[in-house]
Amino acid sequence: MKKFLTVAAIGAALALGGCGKSEDKAATPAGTVKREAGNWKTDVKLVKFEMPGVPDNVKDQMSKQLAAASGTEQCLTQEQADKEDVAGALSKGYGEACTWNKNQIGEGKIDVAGTCTQGAQKVELALAGTLDAKKTDVLVTSKGKSLMGGGEMEMQMQVTSTNIGPCKG
Repeated sequence: MKKFLTVAAIGAALALGGCGKSEDKAATPAGTVKREAGNWKTDVKLVKFEMPGVPDNVKDQMSKQLAAASGTEQCLTQEQADKEDVAGALSKGYGEACTWNKNQIGEGKIDVAGTCTQGAQKVELALAGTLDAKKTDVLVTSKGKSLMGGGEMEMQMQVTSTNIGPCKG
């Protein structure tokens, strides 16, 4: 189960750190968007956690860990905003661990899907949502075989990042 949770956590990290990134709608004909510089607050919510054979206390612990990640704030400088690249973040964030069969990022939307492998564990990972200069809202879905036996597992996390104003101090 730790391997699956690690892959799922990678998905959350991408959503937190990379999928909230996009390109400039005004600057490119493709209609892509860049995040505005400023203080960004990220909230993470566990939407679904189905893993046959996993005790309820483990599910509760996972929910608490994700809740603890909510409310984190990060300053995005103008220089960082100017250099953001979602497609590049996907490639760098996962390296060769993932193969993407869908990679549509632009015009305020993200729709990415692929297969990620860690050891013998394979997980289908999908990210779908909206990207805006002031807010990103991405549903991260992970599916695969349960390491605890008993069939398929699925986890969904909603990751929302909002520009809440200028960077602090």
